[in-house]
Formats: sequence, structure tokens, C-alpha cells
Amino acid sequence: MVTTRTSQNTKIILLLFFYFLTFIGNAQVGIGTTNPNTSSVLDISSTTHGMLAPRMTTAQRNAIVTPADALLVYDTDVKSFYYYNATTAAWTILSGGTPSRANFKRIKAGDNLAVVLAPELAAGGGAKYVLTANTLYEINGQVVFNLPIDLNNAYLDGLDANEDIIVKTSGVLFDGTTGGSIRNLTITTPGATVFNLNAAASTSTFLLRDTVIANSNNIGLISGYGLVFLSIVNFSGNTNGITYNNIGQLLLSNQAWFSNNGGTYEKFTGTFNLIEKQGGFSNVASGAFGLDVSTPGLTISGDAVLESVVFTGPTPANYVRPYPASSTTYTGYNFNNSWTVRAAGIPTEADANAVGDFAIDYAVNNVGINVPLNNSTPSNIVKVGISSGTAPTTIYSNLFRFTTDATSAGYNRLVYAGKKKRIFQITGTISIQVPGAGIFLAYVTKNGTPLTQYKNYGRSTISGDIINLSLQATAELNTGDYIEVAVQRNSGATGTVSVPTLAITVK
Repeated sequence: MVTTRTSQNTKIILLLFFYFLTFIGNAQVGIGTTNPNTSSVLDISSTTHGMLAPRMTTAQRNAIVTPADALLVYDTDVKSFYYYNATTAAWTILSGGTPSRANFKRIKAGDNLAVVLAPELAAGGGAKYVLTANTLYEINGQVVFNLPIDLNNAYLDGLDANEDIIVKTSGVLFDGTTGGSIRNLTITTPGATVFNLNAAASTSTFLLRDTVIANSNNIGLISGYGLVFLSIVNFSGNTNGITYNNIGQLLLSNQAWFSNNGGTYEKFTGTFNLIEKQGGFSNVASGAFGLDVSTPGLTISGDAVLESVVFTGPTPANYVRPYPASSTTYTGYNFNNSWTVRAAGIPTEADANAVGDFAIDYAVNNVGINVPLNNSTPSNIVKVGISSGTAPTTIYSNLFRFTTDATSAGYNRLVYAGKKKRIFQITGTISIQVPGAGIFLAYVTKNGTPLTQYKNYGRSTISGDIINLSLQATAELNTGDYIEVAVQRNSGATGTVSVPTLAITVK
């Protein structure tokens, strides 16, 4: 028996010996094929299975001790193949893969926030979650926060605003003095406030876009930022709206305010360099207000634009709470001269629409305003005002971004109050009752200087004639420039002319 077993073992050893000799000689192995490719050490062939590389997390990959050059693994965190490059002593992702973010954290529905956000909770002293600056936090599903979030210049993002939801039921959700970014989320705070953001630095920025804010007790306050940009934000079912305060540049693009909101939807207070609210709509519910600019002291140091926003609702008077009457506003309008407003549902307000007119009129046979002309030929050009005679019955109307001078020196003065330089057309008529036969002229003047290229002549033949002259001119006006009317005797009778009627329009 011993002899037989020894003989069999010898045969097996010999077979293995010859197999390895063959392998060494050919340097080729075929799996799934009897004819491996001559250029390959190992040729694996299959039409039903694949080759499975070692699979591991990023941490496990980085923990490999002294990896060989060209070592290949599949990273399950990044979902990509990596190979080790001994020259650079680093793992390199294969072409087409996406390297993982070092500054990334995912927060899923059902997560224990005290564990997932343990460093953030520690940074907030256990009272709030202070996010790590320049880090992307992905919200996955519905996450209920028990403490406020301090954005701290981090990025809070979801993949689908309908599915990725942040909830807080008391207190304040976002509370802090820094900037940050919020995108692609639904935010709901029943019984709570969404924002209490008071930037400590005027250079801070805050971005909110592609987001739904719904069913919140109070949207809250955003204040003190250098730049605030809200784009494509849907507001629905909120009890109270939002206040913007002391912001350098405020950009509001395509905001949707539905009629199931309450309170004041949007309120501006303090000082802004720039406000631009463009697109979207405000469907103002009964008892609510759409846009509030009524707080005393609201100042625009640069410009404010309200463009292509649609205001609707049962009470048009509540679409806009206007500036106080003391803030250079105009009857029937809502804003001051810092604003350019072109929005459906409310009056258009812009320097391009500036207009001013007035008329002075005396009873028939009344001498009217007396204007003494000297005996020179021609006489000096004299402004039509109250040099003597009865004060005029002056009717000013349609003053929009124009004012009048209340002093006796300015009874026919129209002052441009807009912010932008523009060219105006000036038209009107003047009636002059003359002391005798002669030729008389009328002028439009700018800042006291006659626009002589637009003078108009009239001739009288007897004393007491009334000459009717047209007034036409074009003038470029800056803020504070003013328009008046003047007359002159070219030749003929000297003395005093009276002006029974004068009407002029600048637009």
C-alpha cells in the first residue's frame, strides 16, 4: 500500500512540474478560452460575466500600505476606478471619473443630527449648527432641525426642491452674521421664522435660488449684506413676509408670491445702493400688502428698478405701500425719484416719463402780469414773473418728477427733479398785450439763459393789441435745471407789456 501511494504522488508531482514548465514557456494563461492572445499574459474571455476589481472606500484605498505602481482599485465612495502612480506617489482617477469633494457632507432624512453634524454642533456651543465655511452640505429627503443653522459661508443644497426639505417648528431656522448659499430646497417653518440674518460685514453675500418657502409663520429679516441675490423663489402659504434692510446690492429675480400668503410680502427699510426686482408676480391677498416702501428714511443711494413684475389681487391700493408724502412723491404715484418702475398693475414711474406743465390765466380785460421793457432797441430780455401787477391765478398740473419754485421769482419756473439727464421737448403759448405798434419776441429759457435759437416773433399795430406767440424748444436737462419764459421788445413802442395768459408743457 505504501508503494502504491508513493507511485501516485510521484505521478501527480510530475504532472504539476510539466504544467508549470508549460506555463513558464508560454507566459500565457487563458480563462474561458483555450487560445489566449499571444500578446497577453492573461486572457479572460466571457460573454456573460465581467471582471471584478477590488472594491473599497476612499479611506480603505488611502490606507493601503506601499501600493505598487499601477495598482488598480474601484472606489465605492466616488464610484470610479483609481490607479496608483508611483512617480507622483498619488492615486489618480481614471479618465471620465469625478474626484470626490473633500469639503462635502450629506444630511439624510432620519439622520441623527447630533452625530452627523457633531463638529458643527460643537462649533455652535451646543446651541446651533455652525456650518463649516466653503463646504457643501447636501440635504437628502426631509430633515427636521431642532436648532438654528448658521450658514457661515457654506453651501446648503438639495437635488430636488420637491423632495429635499428643511423643517423647523419653533424659533429661527437660519440665524447668523455671515453669508452663504441655499439652493434647490423647500423650506418650511410652521410656528417659526425662516431668516434672522444680520451680516457683520458689508462685504458678505447671501444667495437663495430655485427654492420654495412655504407655510412659515414668518419669513423674517435679511440685513447688512453687500450683495443679496434671490432667484426663482416660490413663496406660498406664509403668514408674514420678508424685510430687506441696509443692503448694498439687492437683486430679486422671478419671485412668485401667491395669494395664500399674508401680511406684507416684501418690505424695504434703511439704505440701499441698488435694488433690482425683475420678473415674477405678486398676487396680493385681501388684507395683505405686496410691496412696502413706506418706512421713513428708506434711501436709494444709487438706483432702484422694478421691472416686469405683475401685481394682481382684489385691492389694487394694497399692491404698494407708497413712500411718505414728504419723500418727493407725486399724487397718484408710489415711489420717489430714485426708482424706475415698469410693472403691470401699478403706475409707471421713470425719468423717461417726467412731465411738468403750468398755466397762468387772468380774467378778461385784466391787465395781468406787467413786464417793463426798457427803451433800448431791442430791449433786454425779461423773464415773465411778478414784476408788478396782480398776482396770477396759477394752475400747476401733471407735475411728475418736476417741481415749481414757490417764490415770486419762480412763478413760471419748472424744475427737473429726475435723476437721469435727458432731452425734453418744450411747447406752449403766451399772450402779450402791448403798449403800441412794434415787434415783440418770446423765448424759452434754461437756467435763466434764453434759448435764442427757438425765439418767436409777433407784430402789433396799435396800442392794446394782444399778440399770441407759440413756444417751442428742445433742451437737455440735468437734475435741478429749470425752464422759464421770457419776452423782449425788438422794435416799436416802449413801455410795459402785460401777460394775460401763459401755458407751457415740458415732457
